[in-house]
Amino acid sequence: MVKIIDYQKRINQDDLKEFFVLVLQGDLEIIQSKQSGNLYATAKKVSMPTTFNEEGCKAMIGKDIEGKIDKVPCEPYNYTVEETGEIIELDYRYEFIPKGSKSSVVPGEAVNADLETYSENGILEHAD
Repeated sequence: MVKIIDYQKRINQDDLKEFFVLVLQGDLEIIQSKQSGNLYATAKKVSMPTTFNEEGCKAMIGKDIEGKIDKVPCEPYNYTVEETGEIIELDYRYEFIPKGSKSSVVPGEAVNADLETYSENGILEHAD
């Protein structure tokens, strides 16, 4: 199960249009540090673009979505660690995988969605 914990406003670099992403967080995981050997609790996070406006995003916070967040391979890219400023190269990213999905989205491959399911204007018509 994945929970919507926040949303963020972003700017499309191509056309400078504003859009929103939902921040999803996975279940609690216990990880062992490779350096110290100590155990610590964490949860994977990922952001997902949405068609919702800001009010729609606010209404989604706290909702659970069936699925998981997985680590998937990708082309190598540089990532700056905010706390230290260190630049590291990563060859993976985290991605939301809906329940029942057998594979993740392949970079560059189109994703087909049932358009009846999604709002075209970002306005929620009804809330459950």
